[in-house]
Amino acid sequence: MSLLNHAIPLNWYLLLSAVLFSLGVIGFLIKRNLITVFMSIELMLNAVNLTFVTFAYQWNAVKGQIFVFFVMMVAAAEAAVGLAIIIAVFRARGTLAVDRINLMKL
Repeated sequence: MSLLNHAIPLNWYLLLSAVLFSLGVIGFLIKRNLITVFMSIELMLNAVNLTFVTFAYQWNAVKGQIFVFFVMMVAAAEAAVGLAIIIAVFRARGTLAVDRINLMKL
């Protein structure tokens, strides 16, 4: 075993993941710009991925890392579709403020 494997305790990774997820939730609830809401969702997905990798390392299981791979694929597809929707909303409404976007009206 190398020194790198034991340099940082696993609890710190879990604490970092909890902090990142909390920042994502706070950004999702407080911010009113569609781009920052989208970035907050991505931050929450990455925090969950960090948790999966941490537990996969702790239990010497590959299942967590495989699950992270699938979550990353879904996040990449979600990023492409989400950004396309954000661009379409901006072109149609001229704003990215969540409070001012009213898509049900013509």
